[in-house]
Amino acid sequence: MTADDRTTTPAPHPGHLPVRLRGPADMAEMLPYLLGFFPDDSIVAVGLQGTALDQGGVIRIDIPEDPAQWERTAEEAARLLVELSERRDRRPVQVLLYLCRDPAGPARSPGDGHGVLTGLRPLAAALARAFQNEQVAVKESLCVSAGRWWSFLCTGADCCPPDGTPVRAAHQPSPLAVAATFAGLAPRGSRKAMVAGLAPIGPPGSETQRRALEDAGPPFVRELAGPGGRAATVERTAELLAEAMAEFRAGARELDAARTARLLIGMQDKLGRDRGAEYAEPDELAAAQRLWRFLIQRCVDPFEHLAVPPMTLLAWTSWLADDSATARVVLARALELEPGYTLAQLLYESLNCGISPDALLQVIRRERAARPRGGPLPGLPEPPPPAAPADPARPAAPGGGTGGDGGSAGAVADRGPAPGPDAAPDGPAGGDDRPAGPSAPSTPPAPPAAAVRTDGPSAAADRPEHGRRPRPQRTAPADSHLRQVRRHRGRHAIGD
Repeated sequence: MTADDRTTTPAPHPGHLPVRLRGPADMAEMLPYLLGFFPDDSIVAVGLQGTALDQGGVIRIDIPEDPAQWERTAEEAARLLVELSERRDRRPVQVLLYLCRDPAGPARSPGDGHGVLTGLRPLAAALARAFQNEQVAVKESLCVSAGRWWSFLCTGADCCPPDGTPVRAAHQPSPLAVAATFAGLAPRGSRKAMVAGLAPIGPPGSETQRRALEDAGPPFVRELAGPGGRAATVERTAELLAEAMAEFRAGARELDAARTARLLIGMQDKLGRDRGAEYAEPDELAAAQRLWRFLIQRCVDPFEHLAVPPMTLLAWTSWLADDSATARVVLARALELEPGYTLAQLLYESLNCGISPDALLQVIRRERAARPRGGPLPGLPEPPPPAAPADPARPAAPGGGTGGDGGSAGAVADRGPAPGPDAAPDGPAGGDDRPAGPSAPSTPPAPPAAAVRTDGPSAAADRPEHGRRPRPQRTAPADSHLRQVRRHRGRHAIGD
């Protein structure tokens, strides 16, 4: 525990409820309320501003498994928090640090949470040095593991027992938890569990879905090259989406494998995906979220990359439902799979800026209302005529066009490794395009100054995993049709 035990109070703000943190115990208990989830295997830094130590920005970065990366990761964390704070309001004068890690895992200290404490001490020291170099004092530095917390700044057993101090359980709420709940802050479980909910299904369903995805490719390409071309394929995707939404609103929980495959392939086109984004009214959100989760979980190996559009739509509907924590976690996963996916970048940066989704929702409502039922999309560009295929089962890819969402190679099956950790993907205009450090692919815009809000923890900036793994080569039979789908994609209002 630090010697300075002054009260920390989030900055007063219209519609916000100040929550007082009176020491490390409150800090540990408040952590999942700040982010909306418990941040497994994470560094969390909370900036404190002004003489009253009002709460400023919040960032979360994955802890690298390789300790050799810790020093550079610490420098990146300190630089990021200061930059975000200065761009939004003012630089922090102090910082609260959290190192959260599960006791179990590869290359980690064995045993209980105390072993995690010992193993993470070098990282805590590196973070302290990095923030000191930025002229930001460390008010408190906590290790949170196995439901207990320890202070890295404590040197005596009198105030911090060797076995740690239990974090107050959710069924034993303190006045702080009650105040946070009243302010509209509600944790949604652990980040690890939220990401696990996006994983593809396993056998035997995975084999059935894989065959359906392979079989759907050639017919889709023939449909794309047939009468009506891209307009017809987009309308067919829209019809399937309407059927699926009607079934899910009636209580359905799944689709057959063939329709699932056709939907996943059709939504690789931005216009097909944007038709899915139109299911955004209050009475549609619950069914839409179930449908997007179902589709995400059917993107089985080697088709995991097809999950990016439904992930982005799940994030969009979560944001509309005031669940920014889920939206941020899902977008981080989508951008890990496809760093250049423009709509995911747009939503991710808007979330981190604390922007309301209302403006984008109005655009979508206007487009939905302007389109006659069953009619074509207004202003849909005609695709270039496809070349005559040499093999009906493997049509030649049409020439011209660019792949990806806003210029990325995207779901192209044979693309090379993802950009290295020092490469920043191209984002929407106005974004921060400076090269990121070794621990993240890009820098989100500055968050709002106050993180404890009645509308959820929108001030948090969540950073994807350090050292993203290169994407494996895709060699499934449907690969060639995916390349053609990408070449036929066009520009649309909410995608660019």
